Amino acid sequence: MLLLAVSGPAAAGSQTQPLAEIRSAAIAALGAGDEQAQASLDPALRLARCSQPLQAVAHGASMAQVRCADSPGWRLFVPVRVRREADVVVLTVAAASGVPIAANQLAVQRREVGQAAGATFSDPTALVGRIPSRALAPGLVPTEADLSLGVPLRRGDPVVLVSRVGGVEVRMQGRAMGAAQAGRVIVVENTSSRRVLRGRVVADGLVEVIL
Repeated sequence: MLLLAVSGPAAAGSQTQPLAEIRSAAIAALGAGDEQAQASLDPALRLARCSQPLQAVAHGASMAQVRCADSPGWRLFVPVRVRREADVVVLTVAAASGVPIAANQLAVQRREVGQAAGATFSDPTALVGRIPSRALAPGLVPTEADLSLGVPLRRGDPVVLVSRVGGVEVRMQGRAMGAAQAGRVIVVENTSSRRVLRGRVVADGLVEVIL
């Protein structure tokens, strides 16, 4: 569907602007190819054929303004649906609200992400330990909007350090050397050895050491 009417005269017969050229201009303005996007135009639309190349600019992620610079000219806003695919993290099993997400609940799959591409995750480790703010169904592509940041660590807070090497897990007492939310990297101190390490906050008070 055409969203806004044009400013300028309509034409008939061979002097009308081909709709295919308007669609292509709108799609190009959003940086997509014809095989990735669909521009919606009223099939009954009739515009005077432009004597010069059409001009088009993006208005947001799903709208383009197409303009003819003739005098008199015309302009219209065209909705564009862009199909964007990416390798994203997907839930393979349900995730309960308030329970940290585990690594065995996640997989990377090729999915259509549309306008949500910037809010999805490509690395499963970035989601491990994050806390869903609501129940999430299997097959869902989690975004930041689905997740709670959890209780933030503050400098000096006691933590449990988890180190995994060759399938062996070792836990040690530690102390946060800075502030961080779940999923973020933080500097910690092993309170027994006084060794300073880097780790990722995977749950409240739990830091996985980065080797």
